[in-house]
Amino acid sequence: MSIASTQKKGFGAILWDYLTTVDHKKIGNMYLAAGAFFFLLGGIEALIIRIQLIKPENDFISAGLYNEMITMHGTTMIFFAATPMLLGFMNGVMPLQIGARDVAFPFLNSLGFWLFLLGGILMNLSWFFGGAPDAGWTGYTPLSTSSPGHGLDYYVMGLQLSGAGTLMGGINFLVTIVTMRGPGMTYMRMPLFTWTTFVTSILILFAFPALTVGLFLLQFDRMFGSAFFDVALGGNSVIWQHLFWIFGHPEVYILILPAFGIFSEIIPTFSKKRLFGYSSMVFATFLIAFLGFMVWAHHMFTVGLGPVANSIFAVGTMAIAVPTGIKIFNWLATMWGGSIKINSAMLWALGFIPSFTIGGMTGVMLGASTADFQYHDTYFVIAHFHYVIVGGVVFGILAGLHYWWPKFFGKVLNETMGKIAFWLFFIGFHLTFFIQHFLGLMGMPRRYWVFLENQGLDTGNLISTIGAFFMAAGSIVFIINIIYTTAKGEKAANDPWGTGRTLEWAISSPAPEYNFKQLPLVRGLDPYWIEKMDGNTKMTPAEPLDDIHMPNGSILPVIISIGFFIASFGFIYQVDNKSWLIVLFAGMVIAIGSMLIRSLKDDHGHHIHKEDLEKEAD
Repeated sequence: MSIASTQKKGFGAILWDYLTTVDHKKIGNMYLAAGAFFFLLGGIEALIIRIQLIKPENDFISAGLYNEMITMHGTTMIFFAATPMLLGFMNGVMPLQIGARDVAFPFLNSLGFWLFLLGGILMNLSWFFGGAPDAGWTGYTPLSTSSPGHGLDYYVMGLQLSGAGTLMGGINFLVTIVTMRGPGMTYMRMPLFTWTTFVTSILILFAFPALTVGLFLLQFDRMFGSAFFDVALGGNSVIWQHLFWIFGHPEVYILILPAFGIFSEIIPTFSKKRLFGYSSMVFATFLIAFLGFMVWAHHMFTVGLGPVANSIFAVGTMAIAVPTGIKIFNWLATMWGGSIKINSAMLWALGFIPSFTIGGMTGVMLGASTADFQYHDTYFVIAHFHYVIVGGVVFGILAGLHYWWPKFFGKVLNETMGKIAFWLFFIGFHLTFFIQHFLGLMGMPRRYWVFLENQGLDTGNLISTIGAFFMAAGSIVFIINIIYTTAKGEKAANDPWGTGRTLEWAISSPAPEYNFKQLPLVRGLDPYWIEKMDGNTKMTPAEPLDDIHMPNGSILPVIISIGFFIASFGFIYQVDNKSWLIVLFAGMVIAIGSMLIRSLKDDHGHHIHKEDLEKEAD
């Protein structure tokens, strides 16, 4: 019934619906869509970088533009593509997996999304307003404090906005998992994806404030004349590296842990076996998160911290290999003796294991502090982190899209195109980055605009660029698959794979607004599988059918975000002309005024009545 009414709505009504929605599933879809847009943008920037490096002493783009490209590519991919797409999965899947009707703070959920989106848009507007940031995605001082123009100011304000949005998302997920699990859903019955959402949210809670503090200090240095990072005035430029990496290393785990969770759902589903070593997987996840905070200075072995500090951080870095290894072996043991079905989602999972393992091994190499003096700032580092971020995170996102697409959008993606996309991307990925390990060992430095002839670097760079175009081709096939499925695909069943184990597969695809008509009774790990083994097609309800209380939509999150967006321009340009302070105050009035309205106005939500629920059942 609800699907038929959606189809009749005009474009304006649908747009208003998405602008005001507080439904976690729609917000999840918007995160996925926005993340995909930024992913394409970052991909185009990557292709431009690789075209510039296709041959020695190329002049495809200027040196200054190249610096802007590498900065925007890294920042876009980490902050505006990978992180939000994973938040999209967390929004769309986690409340369903724990048997909840919604997240704990629906309004905050919406606000978090709009802050992230406007932060990403703000930073990309720098291309049109005098040049993008050019100090590398890490924004190292003193390069970032002395960078001319406003590019770095856009970097600061864009990351502040979207970082605040991500922080809200993390807090929201934590409270949801702690307080809103369905009847019988104990902690040790939660699916692994919910566990990784939980642990990732803890990481977000502790890591993002360090970035926020660093960005505030950089903002004051650039926009208000302070000297936190100016050595000549008693500041310290290495402190930026500490603040950035105290955030930046846990950020790697904020990205990879949800991907681990996705694989921990896909591998059991398509091996027709429960996950091997469930409790050890949970503890390994916590251990990775804990150790992730202990190793930030392995990015700084060459700044002169001294042998004692370097040794401590090197040992900590090696230690992370242990819980990660536990996970790899558990996934292999899950497949061992299983009835494995190879489809697109499973292909990404299988491709991930060797790819990520290579990334892990080179990570241990880089973690040896003495050897790192040789590897540091060469293409070996580029190869390493792309094996982790692409071979781990991007593979995880693509696996998750194939796996949960029917649950999000009610259609199953085309398998043939899914496999073509996988092989193009997989081959392209290894062509692009495997060779870069050797380029790095041969001495090719990272962040350089050109390389010289007769250095033995020509062939490697040519192969790397060809690989990048293979990856682009794979991405294009995936986009065609989405368009084709949306237009032609058949409607998906509740459990299109037939082997779904967790609660999200027990309800219709896509899920209704209220998720569960009656909250399900959870009787163990893999609750839906338990019911199927008992011959039930549906979950046993834990409560009688009754009215369902739901939150009302609101346009205020969009208005609050626009207020901060406007204020950001005031911050950036008041350096040139103090009359821009009017824009700053105007934006703040909009944002804080909207917050005041939200605080003072009672909003009791609405009820979906029992009679309407009974009608829908018919």
